[in-house]
Amino acid sequence: MGIVGAAIIARWSYGLLRTAGAVLVDMVPDVELAGRIRRVIEDNGGRVSDLHLWQVGPGHHAVIVAVVDNGASPSSYKSLLADLPGVSHITVEIERA
Repeated sequence: MGIVGAAIIARWSYGLLRTAGAVLVDMVPDVELAGRIRRVIEDNGGRVSDLHLWQVGPGHHAVIVAVVDNGASPSSYKSLLADLPGVSHITVEIERA
């Protein structure tokens, strides 16, 4: 029973280390979602200069994006990104070209 218990604890701790490690090294949790965010912004005239995506809960992501643009407001990009599933918190910074 001791060996079985050790195996169960080892499996659980391995999963915990993988999950915690991904958070600590700031891994992009969903590469496909990051690509969709980039495409939405670039299809609407902006250029992404910096993009950070974090998982803040099961199925919920926070995004901070810096956009190079000449005329759009941050709220216009926030409204475009609000329709993406799984994006709960959005921060947009506009850099003038």
